[in-house]
Amino acid sequence: MFIHYHQCPICGNQDLLPFLTCKDYTVSKEDFAIIYCQQCQTGITQNIPNQATISKYYQSESYISHSDTKKGLVNQLYHLARRFMLQSKYQLIKKLTHLDRGKILDIGSGTGYFLQTMQKKQWEVVGIEADEKARQFSQEQFGLPIFSPEEIKNISDKQFDVITLWHVLEHLHDLHSTWEHLKRLLKNEGLLLIAVPNHQSYDAKHYQQHWAAYDVPRHLWHFSPKSLKLLANQHGFQIIERKMMPFDPFYIALISEKYKANSLGFIKGLWHGSIAFLAGLLDVKRSSSVIYILKRIN
Repeated sequence: MFIHYHQCPICGNQDLLPFLTCKDYTVSKEDFAIIYCQQCQTGITQNIPNQATISKYYQSESYISHSDTKKGLVNQLYHLARRFMLQSKYQLIKKLTHLDRGKILDIGSGTGYFLQTMQKKQWEVVGIEADEKARQFSQEQFGLPIFSPEEIKNISDKQFDVITLWHVLEHLHDLHSTWEHLKRLLKNEGLLLIAVPNHQSYDAKHYQQHWAAYDVPRHLWHFSPKSLKLLANQHGFQIIERKMMPFDPFYIALISEKYKANSLGFIKGLWHGSIAFLAGLLDVKRSSSVIYILKRIN
């Protein structure tokens, strides 16, 4: 039922150190230990539920990528930021690919708003989503072709100009097979965009065990720029550019303050979110979340 790691799944290092113990504030209120690989700077959530049992940890109306809830101020702010980011993501893809239209695969497509945006821009879209309710919402609300993860093996090779994973890679149990599917499905000249939280950011170090982007046990892996680069290189990809996600520092800080049950949480969240935003502007490798833009090297 639970997975216990004795070596780092990314670099194989067996000298794993205790790092933090974090609470699942969203669903179970259970504590989970995070261990740390000094060699590749990866955090690993220890004793995670396996793929067959982890679904219960996603069963919460507050888990916004699946429920689409607008309850509470933070979730309302999330929806405002999302409308802006949907257009920003499209503009980024257009700038990177120089394509007015193409074919895109979004892995972890959630409730489908990103793919709906791309479809409106005349892109051919395909989504992969594990959560059945989110898949159903995408299909019924937008008429999108969204499939379960098991169906990815049925998608034919080298047909996508772009593959995206927006805050998804940290959720996936089998990292290496995922990367092999990415390599198989992407055109030789295609681009891969991966956005993940960065545990070496200012806000991660400030909030420590209360940092909302640890999100145990749903986040299995806690990447650093070094570990993401190593994982990409292992599977024939290279990072060609990094971008920050501008709203993540504020959203993460506000939720982190909520976890701390701070009476001045909103004000402190905006303050520390602003510091984290500036830190990311000065050095993208210190951003709360990093968008990695990758291409195939073989």
